[in-house]
Amino acid sequence: MPMLAIAGDSATGKTTLSHGLAKALGPEKITWMCTDDYHKYDRQERKDLPFTPLHPDCNYLEIMEQHLQLLTLGQPILKPIYNHDTGTLDRPVLVHPAQYVIVDGLFPLWSKLSRACFDVTVFLDPPEHIRRQWKVYRDVTKRGYTEEQVLRDLDKREPESEAYIRPQRKHADIVIRFAPVEGAADSKALSATILLRPTIPHPDLSDVLSNDSKGALHMKLIRDDDGKPVDAIHVHGHANREASREVEEAIWSKLGIDAPVPDCLGEIEGGKRSEPLAIAQLILLYHLLLVS
Repeated sequence: MPMLAIAGDSATGKTTLSHGLAKALGPEKITWMCTDDYHKYDRQERKDLPFTPLHPDCNYLEIMEQHLQLLTLGQPILKPIYNHDTGTLDRPVLVHPAQYVIVDGLFPLWSKLSRACFDVTVFLDPPEHIRRQWKVYRDVTKRGYTEEQVLRDLDKREPESEAYIRPQRKHADIVIRFAPVEGAADSKALSATILLRPTIPHPDLSDVLSNDSKGALHMKLIRDDDGKPVDAIHVHGHANREASREVEEAIWSKLGIDAPVPDCLGEIEGGKRSEPLAIAQLILLYHLLLVS
């Protein structure tokens, strides 16, 4: 039973990435859970606390670790529920692990014990100023906050994000950064840089991706934040479907599956398609199917 972790700060795109994977694999084959459900306090209670949900003391991380271990053993868990719409703690639900388990949230890579439960680990790492824009848009349009409230909350959370969330990046097998195309007028056309660390075997794409940085899709050996070499795939926000399809077919063919590449990958709001998102999702899908 393959388990995938997708970690990252609030509003980094975790749900969007996970949704495409769940749809491609089939909802009946997926157990999809969020570590935000392990918050200790509801929104009202947190107003009087000296820390935010990004602090370990604001979460039942030991229970999260126990539940992750049970899932790896194929055992059900009684999972808590944090309601992001109302800010309340709802009744827990009984969760049985399905064929694939996807866990996203703030803390899936927090401890050595939790990391050991996963076959593949991912960290989403957009530029911080872009993430702030995404969070303002989401929380104002979907969660009923004012822009001033969101910005104030972001400033309050920043020290804990730096101390507890962003350090999880170094533990991920794959780091994905979605960011606007530099210098482009359309800020919604996001490019993706996908770092493939040598902690797990990745598909060999050298036959379809060159190291020519002028290409819409290319792969280069770069230095990671820790100075170690890492393969970096770049997918330009305006990459055309034909170029993307060639890479998708190369990845898919290595699995030996007698079925077409799922056409639901890359779906974004408004019924549009993002080629960078599709490639990122397919690489994660490759790893889940390879393990199974």
